[in-house]
Amino acid sequence: MSERASPRRDASPTIPPLQLTEAHVRRATRVVDGPRYKDEWRLLEDDDLDRLAATITAGRPRPIPVFAYGSLIWNPDFTVAARRRATAIGWHRQFSIPLDHFRGTPEEPGLMLALASGGHCEGLILDVAPEAECCSLRSILKRELVAHELAANYRWIEVETERGRSEALTFYADPVDVDATVLPMEAQARRLARANGAAGSGCEYLLRTAQGLAEAGIYDAYIWDLQARVAREIDAG
Repeated sequence: MSERASPRRDASPTIPPLQLTEAHVRRATRVVDGPRYKDEWRLLEDDDLDRLAATITAGRPRPIPVFAYGSLIWNPDFTVAARRRATAIGWHRQFSIPLDHFRGTPEEPGLMLALASGGHCEGLILDVAPEAECCSLRSILKRELVAHELAANYRWIEVETERGRSEALTFYADPVDVDATVLPMEAQARRLARANGAAGSGCEYLLRTAQGLAEAGIYDAYIWDLQARVAREIDAG
């Protein structure tokens, strides 16, 4: 993907309506009795999560800022002290991680959202509430990193907010130890329109992400293009 323009922060951006709807999600989502995780993964236990959290946050000022660009926007699942708009410098959103579990199966694989090098990405900084830091970091890392095999997929990245530039913690930025690949937009849309797994459907994930961005006043041309393509795929049957 080519380098995107420099970050532009609009006070009141005009956000186009979404073409992907709840009706599309209902039509495309089905119950799937499949695995949430790969059988070979060694899942992180509480002691593992606490050691990993200590390593990740060592020497970092509090509160810990988490850059949310996908599901953490609409379902953070931890105690948030404050939230604010932010731009990740040098990154953009990309559905690039194949899923044969969770929101996909080997027969109908899905895609997981990640950050890829280049351009910029608007999202939210979610400050971890200091009084709940231990349990919040456990929750974040258990959800985002899941297993020892994925535990390296965190990164401190440069972000810009109304306060200036700083660093924030994020996950799956140029992911490692996964078979990430960038499919053509048509192929991404087909996968997300059809993929279902034990955790739900790909189209539901995409819709919730687009809705979360819209509610935060954030427009991402890639996400809006993709959701329109997924809606057309579902309409076409």
